[in-house]
Amino acid sequence: MGKAEVGTPKYLSNKMKAKGLQKLRWYCQMCQKQCRDENGFKCHTMSESHQRQLLLFADNSKRYIDDFSFQFAKGYMEILRRQFGTKRVNANRVYQEYIHDRDHIHMNGTRWVTLTGFVKWLGRTGQAIVDETEKGWFITYIDRSPETVEREEKKKKKLKMDKNDEEKRMEFIEKQAKLDKEKAGPSVEPVYSELIRENEEET
Repeated sequence: MGKAEVGTPKYLSNKMKAKGLQKLRWYCQMCQKQCRDENGFKCHTMSESHQRQLLLFADNSKRYIDDFSFQFAKGYMEILRRQFGTKRVNANRVYQEYIHDRDHIHMNGTRWVTLTGFVKWLGRTGQAIVDETEKGWFITYIDRSPETVEREEKKKKKLKMDKNDEEKRMEFIEKQAKLDKEKAGPSVEPVYSELIRENEEET
């Protein structure tokens, strides 16, 4: 059966199918090939090129998995940094944005089996702040760029200086109040007496 001719409805249908995201189970990470259906995937796994890739993988599987894991984490963190910044966001939402790219590294090619495992790893390695709620895992990017670190240090210095200025001002006010008291001399407590009216008719 030959390929559909250019311009025919069959050709356009095939193009549209190839354009969108396909099923994950029919994707070969080693060959970076997406198959459209089970039959296509089966044919691919029996192909000579796929067999060669499997032999390469068997020789050094750890290196390939580490490389795929690194690329996956880098791509995920890049989306988190660029699109969401330091806002707290659902980890699955970031993942959905990440997989919109057709050429993304698939998670089944990495050391992580689930997104939860990956998110926990990000938290353990200090790359992000993660917390679990009833709505799922949430993630917050930790910005460690030199500009941000410098900005934070300047902010801390300014707060410290403002605090020192405030303390000095309060000390000065207390000192002034003390001096004013000393100048005024001992304070005389007012003595209260009962009001006595000479004429009862006075109101």
